[in-house]
Amino acid sequence: MQDVATYQSKIQAVLENINRVMIGKEDVAVLSLVGLLARGHVLIEDVPGVGKTMLVRSLAKSLDCEFKRIQFTPDLLPSDITGVSIYNPKTLDFEFRPGPIFGNIVLADEVNRTSPKTQSSLLEGMEENSVTVDGQTLPLKQPFFVMATQNPIEYEGTYPLPEAQLDRFILKLKMGYPAYEDELQMLEKTSTNHPLEDITAIISQDELLQLQNKVQEVYIAKNIQRYIIDLVTQTRNQPSIYLGVSPRGSIALMKASKAYAYIQGRDYVLPDDVKYLAPFVLAHRMILTSQAKYDGITNERALISVIERIPIPIRKEMS
Repeated sequence: MQDVATYQSKIQAVLENINRVMIGKEDVAVLSLVGLLARGHVLIEDVPGVGKTMLVRSLAKSLDCEFKRIQFTPDLLPSDITGVSIYNPKTLDFEFRPGPIFGNIVLADEVNRTSPKTQSSLLEGMEENSVTVDGQTLPLKQPFFVMATQNPIEYEGTYPLPEAQLDRFILKLKMGYPAYEDELQMLEKTSTNHPLEDITAIISQDELLQLQNKVQEVYIAKNIQRYIIDLVTQTRNQPSIYLGVSPRGSIALMKASKAYAYIQGRDYVLPDDVKYLAPFVLAHRMILTSQAKYDGITNERALISVIERIPIPIRKEMS
């Protein structure tokens, strides 16, 4: 498809920007871009200091969009995110001052450091692309993309995200520690100036909207759609899984697969795209039974066992 080839150079340039900052994390860079192009939102969970915030900032700087950062703290209020109406004595009226959620690329840093009430203030914006303030519903800017970071819930002073909010994230990623050589290269690059300072915008706001529209046009065969449904349905019939993946998860996996195929330079989805993305899209949407948690089973492990049971559609059947 000609349109795929047209944007490939810019997509690769964005990935190169991120990889200059996040050395050895090429897969995380691609997955972050998958979430953006699929019109979803991404949650990154890992210990402090592995570069979660740097990843988001490098992505934001590669896009000519308005970037906003929200530092979540225990005393943060919902109005600090959505905005507040302030009385103007000159006009004798209340004026709305928009909060940081009214940006294009929003970094929700350490989102599980604040109370559930404040966390939930992101819900409407992430799902409906609008926020309601003082009874008035206001549309958010487009494109709108939330990339949230959180520390593992075992850390002191954290509040686990409610299932309703977790389900709004199309992908949940983990960074992990860098390899030895990658960390050595990181030290060499940051010894003088940080590579983030040299990043320039590659894709404009209009181009990003066009890319998101093109991703929606990527072809996905009926058998691959059935493969997605088979995976999701199987999560609802496992003894170790108390609550399986919802239909929103099926749609999210389809959208993510289309975006991943487009980034790879294809205008069609392969079964391997679905299989690769399934753990990142589906695992955080499941709730395990108490017995499974006691036995040390993780969401990722339970999902992998599901994936291994479902046969992959063969090429001649993909029509």
